[in-house]
Formats: sequence, C-alpha cells, structure tokens
Amino acid sequence: MTVAQTDLANAIRALSMDAVEAANSGHPGMPMGMADVATVLFRDFLKFDPADPKWPDRDRFVLSAGHGSMLIYSLLYLTGYAQPTIDDVRTFRQFGSPCAGHPENFELPGVECTTGPLGQGLAMAVGMAAAERHLNAVFGDAIVDHRTWVIAGDGCLMEGINHEAVGLAGHLGLGRLNVLWDDNRITIDGPVSLSSSEDIPARYRASGWHVAECDGHDFADIARALAEAAADPRPSLVQCRTIIGKGAPNKQGTSKTHGSALGKDEVAAARENLGWTAAPFEIPDDIRAAWLDFGKRGGQAHGEWQKRLASHSDRAEFERRMAGDVDLEDAAGWAFANWDRVPASVATRKSSEFALEGLTAAMPELVGGSADLTGSNFTKTPSLTSMTPEYYAGRYINYGIREFGMAAAMNGMALHGGIIPFGGTFLVFADYCRPAIRLSAIQQARVIYVMTHDSIGVGEDGPTHQPIEHVMSLRMIPNLEVYRPCDAVEVAECWALALAKKDGPSLLALSRQNLKQLRTGGDMLSAKGGYRLRAATAARQVVLISTGSEMQIAAGVAEALEAQGIGADIVSMPCWSRFEAQEAAYRADTLPPDVLRVSIEAGVTTGWERYTGDGGLRFGIDSFGASGPIDSLYKHFGLTVEAIAPKILAKLQN
Repeated sequence: MTVAQTDLANAIRALSMDAVEAANSGHPGMPMGMADVATVLFRDFLKFDPADPKWPDRDRFVLSAGHGSMLIYSLLYLTGYAQPTIDDVRTFRQFGSPCAGHPENFELPGVECTTGPLGQGLAMAVGMAAAERHLNAVFGDAIVDHRTWVIAGDGCLMEGINHEAVGLAGHLGLGRLNVLWDDNRITIDGPVSLSSSEDIPARYRASGWHVAECDGHDFADIARALAEAAADPRPSLVQCRTIIGKGAPNKQGTSKTHGSALGKDEVAAARENLGWTAAPFEIPDDIRAAWLDFGKRGGQAHGEWQKRLASHSDRAEFERRMAGDVDLEDAAGWAFANWDRVPASVATRKSSEFALEGLTAAMPELVGGSADLTGSNFTKTPSLTSMTPEYYAGRYINYGIREFGMAAAMNGMALHGGIIPFGGTFLVFADYCRPAIRLSAIQQARVIYVMTHDSIGVGEDGPTHQPIEHVMSLRMIPNLEVYRPCDAVEVAECWALALAKKDGPSLLALSRQNLKQLRTGGDMLSAKGGYRLRAATAARQVVLISTGSEMQIAAGVAEALEAQGIGADIVSMPCWSRFEAQEAAYRADTLPPDVLRVSIEAGVTTGWERYTGDGGLRFGIDSFGASGPIDSLYKHFGLTVEAIAPKILAKLQN
C-alpha cells in the first residue's frame, strides 16, 4: 500500500512539534512549514546513503536555517541513520543529546556543517559546491559528481554574508548548488514586510543565478521546481512559498510558531487538523517503512560508485586527499624547500610566500585565495592558477572584497573534504571574518587564515588599518591556533603545524615590514608554542617574552641589559595555545617565577599578565594607532630598546 505524501510530511511535523514541546524550547514553525519540500527533496532528489554518512560522492545537504534543527533530526531518524535514535529525538535540546538546539557537525554524522548563525550555512555551501567542481575537474565524473542542496530562510537571505556568497557563487557559475528558500514571509518580530521590501529573486538573477518558484505545499509543483533547478547550469534559488507552522490551526502563518513551543492545546489541535493519531514520538509502521525505503535507495548508487572507484587510476590519490592526513615532518620539509632563497631580512608575509611555494608544489590539495589583496598577502604561488567557470581545476580563488564570504566558503571547502583551504586578508579585517573563524573552530575545520599587516608596522595607513586588539582577541577563540611568527624559520614551522592540525583552524599573523632572521633552523621549536630563543649570559634576572616583529626589539633590549651585567632570557611565544598545552614543568622552566618577566608586543597589554604576573612589566599599545612612518610610530608608542631597557632597570632597582 502506497503511503500518502502528506502522511510522509506529517511525520516530520509530528516529530518536530513533539520534540519542541517536550523541550519547551525550540523552533517548530520552519520544520512544519518546509516538511513538504524536504519530503520531495529526500525522496526524489538527494543522493545519500545512511549506511555510510561519509560517502565522498554523496550530495551535501545544508540546513542553513539551523534554528529549524528538528527538520534535519527528523529526516535523519526517518531515513535510517544510526543516529539520532528516537530517544535522542525525545531529548532534543537537553544536555548530552546529539540533537542540539542547532545542528552540530561533530554531534551527528549526517549533519554536514554547524549552522544557526543565519547566512553562514548557505555561504559554506558555496564552498562545498566549489570543492565539488574542483575535485570533479581533477578526478572526473566517475568518482566526483554530486550536488549541494540548501534550505535557507528569510533571515539567511537578509544577512550581509548572503550578498557576498551569492555574488561569489554566481561569478564561479556553481551550477551544482541549489538553494531552497523557505519563503514564509515571517520573522520573529512578525511579517518580513516590517523590515524588508527587497526583491530577492531579482537580486539573485542579477548575480547570475537561475530562479524558480513553487507552491511549497504542492508536491508535484515542488518536484517540478527542484528538477528545473537541478537541470539548470547556473546556481539555483527555488522560492518555496510556504506557511510557517503549517498544520497548527490557530498559530500557523504567524510568528507565534517561529521560536517557541506551540503549547499542549495547539499540539493537540494540530494533531487533529493533520489527522495524525499516533502517540508522541511514535511513527506508524507503514510511514516509517516508506521513509526507511527512501534511505536504502542510495545504497545502490553508492555500491556502483565503489566499483568505479576500485578501478579508477587515481584511486590512491583521491583517497589520500579525502583522508586529509598531513605528516608534520613532510610539511616542514616542503615549507623549508626554498630556504636558500630567503633573504637575511624579510617580512614574514614574504617568507610565508617562500614557504607556500614549496607547500603548494608538493600538496595539490592546497587551494588558496585572497580577498582582493593577493599582492599584499603573497598568497599566490607559481603552482596556483585561478579557479574560473572555464577552469575549475584552478587552485586559487579570487574572492574579491568579500572577507566574510571567503572565510565561510573556506569552511565549506574544508568540511567537504579533499581540499585544505587557505585565504588571505589584512589582520585588521579579521573583524569581517570573525563569525566564520569562530565557526571554523567550533566545527573543527582545517582552515588556514593568512592575516598580514599585523601591527602598527602598517605605518601610514593609520588606525583603521592597524591591528591593536585583534591578535589578543583571536587568541581567546577556543580551538583556534593563532601564530605570530618572528622570522622566516618560525613562519615555515607554523605553516607545517597548521597543515598537520586536522581538527581545527589556524591563523598566521604576519608582518608588513622586514625582520632579521633570529634563527637558522634546528628543531621545530614553534611546536612548543613558546620556547627560550636565547639564554641569559650573565646571571638571569629578566625574561623577555615577545612575538612577531617585536622579537627584534626584545633581542635589542636583552643586549642592552647584558651590557650592564643583567642576564636576560629571550622567549619567543608564537602560539599561546600550544604553549598552554605543554607540561607545567616545561612552562615553569621557560618562564621561571623568581625573575622579572616582561612582555613586548605591539598590541593590547591585556592578557599578558598571565605570563608576566602582576609584578611584571607589559609593553604594548592600549590605544588606537596613528598614521606615520613605522619608526616614528614605534618610537611614539614606546616600543624601542631605548624606551624599554631603562624601565626594566628601574624596576629591578626598586
């Protein structure tokens, strides 16, 4: 007996309203409104195999409107994924449940990316679609041939990042990307008309997208529109006209279904209205069997794909890239491959380019880019050519002035697999990227941020372009390794460490100005996060702790102190989080508590007391910068040997 399509969709509605009601928290309106669209998508269009959620050639499904998380939890359960179980669904939004308030990629294998911050899911999907086209160009249709499907709400399309993502996808012609817009015209505050009168389809068309529309509650019309989208060579927006909270007779179509439980009486009324007689969290056997059958269909396509992969000439390389493992020693060797060409004095942004030349030549999975600052970030090497609609095999993306869009797209590429993305901009513009950087860390996505012009060393461009609080604030993001290397040796080491870190992002803060070499090689000391670069010659009384360009100053201060019989260690601390991960004995030996500890960094001093203690000295900048030549600025802010050494002597004498 064939199960009615409305019954299939109502299973999603029932699970969604039951779970939100049990939690007394959540967003039932979107899953109830998009249940019909999701049913058609998973039944007739999406290529997936619940038995292997990591199948490389599966379609990617992104719930950009992550507040409607019960939609994806219902779909994963109904189609037969190992998780979530019905008990997981019952504990929606409870501590320890994989059915978190918003979908988390590290909680459930069927969740491709963490969403909730509106707009970022769609922007990550752009990166996934770009990754698919790139790998398809490299390995061919036989083993890479899938689509990226997105469900996005009005909020996703309002967010500023949507403009960046849509423009990039249209420019690259990512025709395997299909966005299903839940056009319910409701936000938390009420009707969308309260805040927006934008012609969204026109904006998408102007950005090079194909636009289709459908009645989001007419199964045949939905199928027509999705087929049209799948067939069009351009990225597609499908405008699905829906009723938020559909089925709840007294609240549907209003903001009352958006962000809170329906309430016991409305749930009962919805059950009656939908003709749903099953008890809470129970799915009738025939409906459950039909959904499970949809999940099993992908097994055949998966099996056929495995046969093609088994006989593919590039199988080993494909599997290597998808595994994503990078050996630290290999990466270090490639990063130092051009060491003989590195000048004795060179900006760390330039020494990064030398490291990248070796790395990109040896690692075809590296895909770079820049937010319109290629000539300043030095992120493009001879091994990289631009990715275009005519040449998806290119390994360099010209993101344009889209820092946030770039960062989110890189998250999508990293999560897709087969690619290790890196992208550059000025460090001060980390503020534009920050929400995506935070999601990189949450999602454990290996993305490498190349942030140059990292201090007042920017010079004449002035306070708007001079990072002051940025490095310290970025250090506060859990699971983000922030590196501020002091010379070409540390740059190469930091690149190798970033590439070998598979479970999270890294950020390299690099100088505009030239810096002298302080090391010539040896052990990978940067792996410790902080280490004694030079030991005191005289009896140690001071430990100078610094990073990046200010290590040059620290070296000069140490020399001045030693000339007066004051022993001074120099400690380089390129990565705080790595130093914190070392054993207590190592940290205590590096920063002994019985001497004066002094920090020197051209940024805010807040935070350095962790290492200097309250009785130590902290030299930095606790105001915005200024416009002027570099030397004038360092002198003005007291970041010179002549300004620092006397203050240390005075402290010791007191």
